[in-house]
Amino acid sequence: MLAYIIRRIAFGAFVLVGTSLITFCIAFVIPADPAVAVAGAKADPQTLAAIHRELGLDQPLYIQYARYANRALHGDLGRSYIRRESVTSVILSRFPATAMLALSALALSLLLGIPMGMLAAAWRGRVPDHLLLVVALALVSTPVFWLGTILLIVGGLYLRWFPLGGFSGPSSLVLPTITLALGSAGYYSRILHTSLAAAMDQDYVRTARGKGLSTSAAMRRHALANAMLPLVTIAGLDLGGLLSGVVLTETVFNWPGIGRLAFEAIFNLDIPLIMGTVLFSAALVVAGNLAADLLLAWLDPRIRLGREA
Repeated sequence: MLAYIIRRIAFGAFVLVGTSLITFCIAFVIPADPAVAVAGAKADPQTLAAIHRELGLDQPLYIQYARYANRALHGDLGRSYIRRESVTSVILSRFPATAMLALSALALSLLLGIPMGMLAAAWRGRVPDHLLLVVALALVSTPVFWLGTILLIVGGLYLRWFPLGGFSGPSSLVLPTITLALGSAGYYSRILHTSLAAAMDQDYVRTARGKGLSTSAAMRRHALANAMLPLVTIAGLDLGGLLSGVVLTETVFNWPGIGRLAFEAIFNLDIPLIMGTVLFSAALVVAGNLAADLLLAWLDPRIRLGREA
């Protein structure tokens, strides 16, 4: 198990290095000058040259990247060109809002998706199963930005039940949470339905039913634990993605999180902030992936023993 953890951490570090390198190259090959974003479009060449020297943009790219990587290893992601603040501080100040939204959305998606998947598996091949399949496909296929806009118009503008974006209290969390959770709930329900259908055909479940257990009891006591394993993996990956910021949802609801911050950084061509949000997001995805793998190995001894061997 220890060797597996070390391999996963090494792979995660490789992913982060690759992410930082690719992001750095993309940021510096786009046809735009960060000095113009700092000084304005009417700045004279002397001012632009001075900004280049101040920011180190006149150095070769490999030197700029080496300096950036060295600072990043010590937790310093540079200073924002536009905000004139530490990128690390800005990201950490936005992280609580994103974490709150991510955890609430994941909880709601599981609360909806697991019962839907269990009901569909219990009524496999019958009308409820087909209806839930249609509902799940509709939820997964609905564009997030469209759903968020509709909920904002109906719930915030017409009904006036919720605020029109931003964060002003617990009620502000309702609409973006629903927007993020519905699509994931439909996806989770289909994953669980497939896993449960396969588990219910296994010999140990048939034996339990042969001993007098009802279908629902056999599903809850025997099949559900194994069927949940794929869902645990997907949920762990999704949590990392949600914690890294959901750009469309946070933009639609003007949510003060990392996704909105990344959108603002791209719009303002704030390269240190762009690279910082991307690298921070990649670290969260890697951490979520690692946590999901470890949880899966802990839940399933077969996986743990196989990896140790």
